[in-house]
Amino acid sequence: MNEFLQHIVNMLILGGTYALLGIGLTLIFGIMRVVNFAHGELYTFGAYFVYLVSTVIGVNFFLSLIIAVAFGCILGAAIEFFLLRPMRGADIDTTMLVMIGAMIVMQNTEQFVWGGVAKSVLTPFGESTLALGPVSVSWLRVFVFFSALALIAGSYLLINRTKIGKAMRATFQDRDTASLMGVNIQVIYMATFAIGSSLAAAAGALLGPVYVISPHMGDIASLKAFAIVILGGLGSIGGATIGGFILAFAEEVGAGYISSGYRDAMGFLIIILVLMFKPTGLFARSERIG
Repeated sequence: MNEFLQHIVNMLILGGTYALLGIGLTLIFGIMRVVNFAHGELYTFGAYFVYLVSTVIGVNFFLSLIIAVAFGCILGAAIEFFLLRPMRGADIDTTMLVMIGAMIVMQNTEQFVWGGVAKSVLTPFGESTLALGPVSVSWLRVFVFFSALALIAGSYLLINRTKIGKAMRATFQDRDTASLMGVNIQVIYMATFAIGSSLAAAAGALLGPVYVISPHMGDIASLKAFAIVILGGLGSIGGATIGGFILAFAEEVGAGYISSGYRDAMGFLIIILVLMFKPTGLFARSERIG
């Protein structure tokens, strides 16, 4: 039982960051119809940026997280403006090739700049842990969990309680009608990609200090982001959130009770089952993002 409780705690911490990845991708794919293969590299970008600002430059760790998310947002806006906007109206295959190219360029740039040796981020938390009965968890992981929850709540409020969120939901439902009603589709597309990118960067910035950072860490992150969207259903922020926690639970169960080598396999086994019995996802919403 004690071991199971420890796995539940680990699942909660991991699930929050997975949910950020899934929310960012479901926004981009749901509104823009762009298969963002570079999503995992934006995750890696966030991790490396925290390492650069906090460990290399020496800026306060908490401020470094904010800066990393902000620059992830800026990078996403730049990708939309320089790569995706000229492709507006192109078929989905062309856009996919563009994003695959962006993924390769970003990954190779990271490897060229930082090398292939894994990096670790210095944090102010040290090795101290929080004991909750038979379960212990590091204060860094507690911070990551609550930070992820705050970002998830902020994303929900942004989409459902703000003017730009209303415009994004209108664009998701019917782009042409939204445009006729005065919504600037170009601005919404840039905002969508920027927000989705910042959430991916936030996930990397939070998980980077927990593990180690490497140029190829985004590969599996991309796969997991797509898996979460499949689990939750396209267009559902709530579904992406729950999907992130489901995937994290499956990984923890696989690693804890079968073998750590099957951690990723267990998650994708669930994806296969969902696709077989409910191809639209567990919480699909065809009518709106939210």
